Amino acid sequence: MCGIIARVGETDDAVDELLVGLENLEYRGYDSAGLAVKNGSGPTVFKREGQISRLKDLLADEVPAGELGIGHTRWSTHGPPTDENAHPHTGCSERVAVVHNGIIENYESLRTELRQRGHEFESDTDTEVIPHLVEEHLASGATPEEAFRMTVRRLSGSYAVAMLVDESDAIYATRSGSPLVVGVRDGKYFLASDVPAFLDFTDEVIYLDDGDVVVVRPGKHEITNLEGRSVERQTKTVDWNPEDAGKGGYDHYMLKEIHEQPTSLRQTLRGRADPVTGDITLEDFPSGTFDGVRRVQLVACGTSYHAGLVGNQFLGSRGVPAQTFLASEYAVSPPPVDDSTLVVGVTQSGETADTLSALRRANAAGARTLAVTNVVGSTAARECDDALFIRAGPEIGVAATKTFSSQVVSLSLLGERIVRDTTGHRSDDVESVLSALSDLPDNVQRILDYTKAHRIAKRYRDSEAYFFIGRGSAFPVALEGALKFKEISYEHAEGFAAGELKHGPLALVTPTTPVFAVFNGRNDEKTLSNVKEVEARGAPVVAVASDENEAVAQYADDVLTIPDTHPDAAGVLANVQLQLLSYHAAELLDRPIDKPRNLAKSVTVE
Repeated sequence: MCGIIARVGETDDAVDELLVGLENLEYRGYDSAGLAVKNGSGPTVFKREGQISRLKDLLADEVPAGELGIGHTRWSTHGPPTDENAHPHTGCSERVAVVHNGIIENYESLRTELRQRGHEFESDTDTEVIPHLVEEHLASGATPEEAFRMTVRRLSGSYAVAMLVDESDAIYATRSGSPLVVGVRDGKYFLASDVPAFLDFTDEVIYLDDGDVVVVRPGKHEITNLEGRSVERQTKTVDWNPEDAGKGGYDHYMLKEIHEQPTSLRQTLRGRADPVTGDITLEDFPSGTFDGVRRVQLVACGTSYHAGLVGNQFLGSRGVPAQTFLASEYAVSPPPVDDSTLVVGVTQSGETADTLSALRRANAAGARTLAVTNVVGSTAARECDDALFIRAGPEIGVAATKTFSSQVVSLSLLGERIVRDTTGHRSDDVESVLSALSDLPDNVQRILDYTKAHRIAKRYRDSEAYFFIGRGSAFPVALEGALKFKEISYEHAEGFAAGELKHGPLALVTPTTPVFAVFNGRNDEKTLSNVKEVEARGAPVVAVASDENEAVAQYADDVLTIPDTHPDAAGVLANVQLQLLSYHAAELLDRPIDKPRNLAKSVTVE
């Protein structure tokens, strides 16, 4: 949650570049925004409740000059979205300005302690204790760097912090449990919560580890640990470009990213599968990689959890014991693991706090860990024993779309590798599965070209609630369809295993509750019987099914068709139709599609 941006350079246009970074980070939070710039007379702070456009309005008449500055876009954790609670925060003397992502768990005791010594607070946030502590150390004679280190040692929780000080030409920053990366270009430096923040300016990146302290000045930087010992971090080049992180002419990031799926799927598949021979070539996972694995546990949150459920189905149907867990529950109540357990963390950003916590618990218990993620250099990729990158490219929309598709395909390829290593033989249907996966980019494009999702969304826009059902690997697709629908349309939507309808949820079905039934070519006759139960109660049914499934078309009121394919690939196609349905439903209701209320893209707090 929240987005940090900082800039250090030798020209005085820091504010312009900070605003670009803030707009690029707005998917991480949009409750309020602010920045502080140092121009020789101490940090000058500008901040406003609401979206970044309000901050830009504040700066419209006069943009302050400055060579270095910090900025922040907020997702509220402590205190409501107000001008006072917006970052940056300063202390009593306003010598220090701080931006922070995460949660300071011991802030109440620190605030009480500081108040007893005469400090006055202006906000409800946990962040404000940081500049007050720094100011105390500065008043005692510490240098800015010493004061920063002493303050950080007092903090408990998850945080990334960046700080400006009146008398210093540097920005001081650190991370512990929340992401922070450094961008480098010709003596200019950027600090940010995520790489897209500074892609307009550089693609050279340094990924910081927990406990790293970085001090950046014009033309140079230094990274040390909290005790002050120098540490080496490599500079890497990311293969994303600014156009990847822009809207590209679309009205919303979500729609752009839905339409990018043919490209992202080609990137996911490139060089990894041969449908003719049935060969799987995962760059870091040769034959025998998973010898000794006896069970697989997948941990994830939200959309990634639904992708994990699909991966679980793939493995289980081929004889590999597998379970999928919500990472937040796994972290507090982990199942038994040993050195023959492979724990796979599925996380788009590689920074999801609950998933990282679950992976750390598994690692501490002796399990082998593997990250399936979109971000090279992310915390999950660096902390796990292995990492498989889904290659989807940057995803800015809060509602995950193309990353779900690439996660499902990546987990299918990984699953086949695991199946071969643990059972000693390849899946019986591997050629047809790989052929279907290879056809996905073209099949997704067919859906994008001919979908009726807008028409269906319009037809059912005034419904009381929306239900989504499916069986087997179609069940997680139903869950994902309901999640997308509720998070961007704000309408009530629920996903169910089709067979569970008659065990309670059927009581909610009425003529004003359309049911979207996902058919993937496996157990369709059973799902069709559930459709008949729904229709007997007067509810309209929209089937998401193959264009060759005549039986389904006979009973459904409407059909969102998908190209005929293998059941293990059908879910990706069905999900694209449901993504489009959700998008058009939200558009008809005039919802802020890229900025759904109360949500942010990367959840870095537990």
